[in-house]
Amino acid sequence: MISATLVKELREKTGAGMMDCKKVLTETDGDLEKAMELLRERGIAKAAKKSGRVAAEGIVEAYISEDAKKGAIVEVNSETDFVAKNEEFKTFVMNVAKQIVEKNPKNVEELLKQDAIFEQGKTVEQILVEKIATIGENLNIRRFTRFETEGQVEKYIHGDGKIAVLVDMKNANTNLAKDICMQIAAARPEFLNREAVPAERLEKEMEILKAQAINEGKPAEIAEKIVQGRVGKFYSEICLVEQEFVKDPDKKVSKLLEENGAEILNFARFETGEGIEKKEENFAEEVMKQLK
Repeated sequence: MISATLVKELREKTGAGMMDCKKVLTETDGDLEKAMELLRERGIAKAAKKSGRVAAEGIVEAYISEDAKKGAIVEVNSETDFVAKNEEFKTFVMNVAKQIVEKNPKNVEELLKQDAIFEQGKTVEQILVEKIATIGENLNIRRFTRFETEGQVEKYIHGDGKIAVLVDMKNANTNLAKDICMQIAAARPEFLNREAVPAERLEKEMEILKAQAINEGKPAEIAEKIVQGRVGKFYSEICLVEQEFVKDPDKKVSKLLEENGAEILNFARFETGEGIEKKEENFAEEVMKQLK
C-alpha cells in the first residue's frame, strides 16, 4: 500500500500529477529514487530534484579576510526560524565563520575542540553549549567550507542567511566576482565544468535520456544520437561555466569569463537546511495530547 504522504513527496519533488506519482510508486514498490527516474524516463517529470525539502532552521553565513585571500561559509542550525533571527545567534555564527578562516580546522569536530578566538579561555564547543542554554534551543554547527587562494575570494548572502555563496577566482574584479556569486545563488550549479561531473552521474543521466527517447517511439540507434544532443542541456544545467549568465541569457558564463580574462577556481553554495528531513509537527494534535 502506497501512502498518501509518499505520493505527496514525489509530487513535490517532480511536479508530476498525483495519479502518475501513485502509479510509478506502485511499480517500484515505494522506492522514491527509482520512481523519480521512471517519471523522467517517461517524460512526465522535467527533472528529479535531489535536494529534497529544505527542512531545518538556522542560517548560513560567510566571512572573508581583509586581503580577500581567505574565506569561509558555515551553516549553523537551530530548531526554529525565530531563533535564526536572534541577534545573539547571528553574532555567534559570524564568529564561528571568522574562527574557521583564521584557524583552518579540518572538520567540525576539530573546530569544536579549538580555543575560541572570540571568547578567551573557552573552546568553540563550550561557547556553543552556553548558547544552547541561554537561547533555549538545540543548536548545531553542521558544516563549513574554507578557501585560501592566490586569487581572490568573494561572498554573497541571500535571503537573510538562507543562502550563502563563496567563490574563489583568478584575475577577477569585485563586480565580476559578485556577479558570479549571484549566478551560483540563483542557478544552483552542482559542478564547475564538465570534467568535474562524476562518470557515474553522467552514465545515469544518459540512461535516463535514452529511455526517454525510446519511450517517445524512437528506434534505439536514433535514441543514441538524441542522447548526445540532449546531454549538452544536462551540462548547461549543472555545470557553472556552461550555464546561461543570469544577467544576460544570450551569453554563457564561460564567455563572460573569457571576455574578462578571469577564471573560477572553486565555489561553494550552502542553503539552510538542504538535505535535512524535518519532522512535521501537528500543533493542534500536540495541544490535544497535552490537554488529555
